[in-house]
Amino acid sequence: MKPDFLSQIIERKKQEVEDSRKAMPEGRLLGDIRKRGERRPFFAKLAAPGPFGANIIAEIKRASPSRGDICLDLDAELQAQSYERAGAAAISVLTEKAFFRARPDDLQSVRRAVSLPVLRKDFIILPYQIYETIAMGADAVLLIVRALSREMLKELLDLCHELQLDALVEVHSEQEMTEATLAGARLIGINNRDLSSFQTDLQTSMRLARQIQDGQVAVAESGIHEREQIASLLSAGIWNFLIGESLVRAPAPEAFLRGLLGR
Repeated sequence: MKPDFLSQIIERKKQEVEDSRKAMPEGRLLGDIRKRGERRPFFAKLAAPGPFGANIIAEIKRASPSRGDICLDLDAELQAQSYERAGAAAISVLTEKAFFRARPDDLQSVRRAVSLPVLRKDFIILPYQIYETIAMGADAVLLIVRALSREMLKELLDLCHELQLDALVEVHSEQEMTEATLAGARLIGINNRDLSSFQTDLQTSMRLARQIQDGQVAVAESGIHEREQIASLLSAGIWNFLIGESLVRAPAPEAFLRGLLGR
């Protein structure tokens, strides 16, 4: 039987959140939120095609459960700056430590290094992590439908709206797309990778793009590594792309990203 990566990650995440609550009680965290600096618009940046016809959310990522170590010595700050020079619309930062090898200050250092909006990409399961995300300085957060009950998804989305934190709501199936829409999601991340098996199929984005409703905006995630794939997805009505592994592995990430954008 193939390992269910998502279940393993979520079980570990529950303990991590408990440990974080002990180290930083919610009351103290709320105090940090009140000192929040200027927010950078994430949804608004992706609501329409950028100057190159496509928007790329370029990711800071050192490892993954399926691929193992990708680039453990990655300098998050320098990588983010190269993404900005190349024309990225936003930066995604993995903050999960155990499986993705994130470092504690990755997100904060990236946000200081660039002027682009920053997405926190992690496995969010409780409201505490939304407060934590804002305290980190993120402009947006990833919410994974498969990792949440319908009630918790709605609660987290409502909290994001209340706190003016944009949310990228990730789906992998028609049913998850329906649940995201019913919860009020506007920015839909269509993950081509199945988070249980970590198998990837680009046709997932092509298929689910047909379910995008008025007022919603799609982001294709995972398995994108060449300009031809972007051109194909553009023809399906998707102009936003979250790209991580292929950028991190590229010998010259800046030039590679320019190529993906067709510059």
